Amino acid sequence: MTSLADKAALFKNLHRPGDPVILPTVWDAWSADLVRQAGFAGLTIGSHPLAASVGSTDREGMALGQVLARVREITAAVDIPVSVDLESGYGADAAKIVDGVLEAGAVGFNIEDTVHAEAGRLREPQEHADFIAGLRSAIDASGVPLVLNARTDLFLRQDGEAADRVDRAVARLRLAAAAGADVLYPIGRLEEAAVRRLTTELPLPVNIVSMPENGDRARLAELGVARVSFGPFLQNHLATTALGVLRRW
Repeated sequence: MTSLADKAALFKNLHRPGDPVILPTVWDAWSADLVRQAGFAGLTIGSHPLAASVGSTDREGMALGQVLARVREITAAVDIPVSVDLESGYGADAAKIVDGVLEAGAVGFNIEDTVHAEAGRLREPQEHADFIAGLRSAIDASGVPLVLNARTDLFLRQDGEAADRVDRAVARLRLAAAAGADVLYPIGRLEEAAVRRLTTELPLPVNIVSMPENGDRARLAELGVARVSFGPFLQNHLATTALGVLRRW
């Protein structure tokens, strides 16, 4: 790959419904290099494990500049495509976010609809879509086709009534798709019926979070998923394993 633009284009092409790309979620150069050694085509940096690795907290306990400094360390350590969870944007405008991602050497990023700086309120559907549209404009102006992953926290927050939660997620994510997202991310532990509806009714590749120790790639492929990440669960699993080793002593 001769340029960041080439790497971004390759990364986007990895998102194939029914043949999901597995992007293990990492937090530092060490964990990123483990993923590279294992032969994965790309990886994602999670906000929760990244914050934990520096003694900070998720939900924008770190500043954008601190996050991007760690992203630079990771992209310098591996040559595979790297995407990063940027929470709800750390209060930065679209141009600053896109410029920062490019300077850090990543080829994609997540943006969620929970606004942590405003008491954790959920953006209105069109408000979130408008933010996505601004990011898409900044990406297009940059000339590098960064992969924009629009996330909704409806399931994670268990927002509103369960009976119509999938309907509301579909409506919200369709607006994000129309605004210029490349991938749609309904984060949360979802029942298979909900995953099937989301992959069927949404117009773009869908990202699902899975448990690294017992998730089933083949089943997620059957459900039409295009991208799988691990959230904080890989770090949690390694922590449990390490504690078992340490407690022997």
